[in-house]
Amino acid sequence: MKNRREFLKSAGLASAAIGLGLPQFSFTSKKADPLFKISLAEWSLNKALFAGKIDHLDFPILAKEHEIDAVEYVNQFFMDKATDMAYLKEMKTRADGEGVTSVLIMCDGEGMLGAATSEGRKQTVENHKKWVEAAKFLGCHAIRVNAYSAVPWSTNPADAKTAMDITSSGLRQLCEFADDFDIDVIIENHGGFSSDAKWLAEMIKETGHSRAGTLPDFGNFRIAEVGGKNFSYDSYRGVDELMPYAKGVSLKPKVWDDSGREHPLDFTRMMKIVLAHDFHGYVGIEHGVEEREWESIFEIRRDLEDVRRTLEAEG
Repeated sequence: MKNRREFLKSAGLASAAIGLGLPQFSFTSKKADPLFKISLAEWSLNKALFAGKIDHLDFPILAKEHEIDAVEYVNQFFMDKATDMAYLKEMKTRADGEGVTSVLIMCDGEGMLGAATSEGRKQTVENHKKWVEAAKFLGCHAIRVNAYSAVPWSTNPADAKTAMDITSSGLRQLCEFADDFDIDVIIENHGGFSSDAKWLAEMIKETGHSRAGTLPDFGNFRIAEVGGKNFSYDSYRGVDELMPYAKGVSLKPKVWDDSGREHPLDFTRMMKIVLAHDFHGYVGIEHGVEEREWESIFEIRRDLEDVRRTLEAEG
């Protein structure tokens, strides 16, 4: 295991070295970088993947066929393959062969960073280590984890503080491990306390590690449902508060207000908020209507590209 980890740590060095040598010259003008880049989250195809209609290994190939050249994996679709080097090599070969960038791995089902005991938090960190290593090998920049804790969500400030303290403890431990692999550990607002943007921003600050960041999800500001009532956080304000720590963003075409109501996403308004924080990284599309996944993904990509062109024209 130690030798494997040493190999994974240095895996990026070999590919970087290829670029060293005689400088290359071109008389063609360099195309300006886009305001932001577009990627596709694998969860957009979750129904087809769970049903076996799509093979996880084909995900980057299918993305490229549909004119998207960056992907965000979900560990649920290769849960038992994190340490299978032959499988990971095949994943990397297929993505690289298509010229597709592997952006991150979304990790679920590996325990709570905010487990009740220090032993529980250590075990959760241990469970995530293999995904850090897999992300390094695949060329990703980050893993996405959840800020779940043993403290049930409530409106009690004392509960919120306890959840913050224990979750930040687990997150920091994972960041310290991931730092050796040059991998970021990012938290998505994903229900409960984490969908309260102020709480999540404070939790990242309390963690106090440069590898810790956020993955603001436009549509995931529904905190909880209690007694048939939705508790939610305004998506536009929430994204604004999380962007100072963002290392990616996730697009769903719906947003929430503070009163538990859902609304269609205003693409222009939201992307202006994102760009105001000098973010020019990947906007991950996480949306797919069952039985017409690719059509609905195309519709979102078209709207996102239209907004990008408009904002670029505005300067």
